[in-house]
Amino acid sequence: MSVELLLAAALVSATPVLFAALGELLTERAGVLNLGLEGTMLVGAVSGFAVATVTASAALGALGAMAAGAAFGLLFAVLAITLRLNQVVTGLSLTILGTGLSAFAGKPF
Repeated sequence: MSVELLLAAALVSATPVLFAALGELLTERAGVLNLGLEGTMLVGAVSGFAVATVTASAALGALGAMAAGAAFGLLFAVLAITLRLNQVVTGLSLTILGTGLSAFAGKPF
């Protein structure tokens, strides 16, 4: 395996994590600690894949992923900001929920 291929694979794999880290950086500047980003990304990815598979449309799959990610973000906002629950516990529980939900929902696909 060449070094160029390894570097290209690392860049491709790190891009989603980099975007999540950038979003978390902006969120932390606003005073909110969202540790549920990984679960949100997993739910969005599985939802997007499921919608794209069922509808055979990549555009609808992207919209489905955005809607699922927004729903998980709204859930975090309601729990952590509106109900004033602990942000660390809420974020970690959403990570665990998102991991399990994506594994369960993604099984048929």
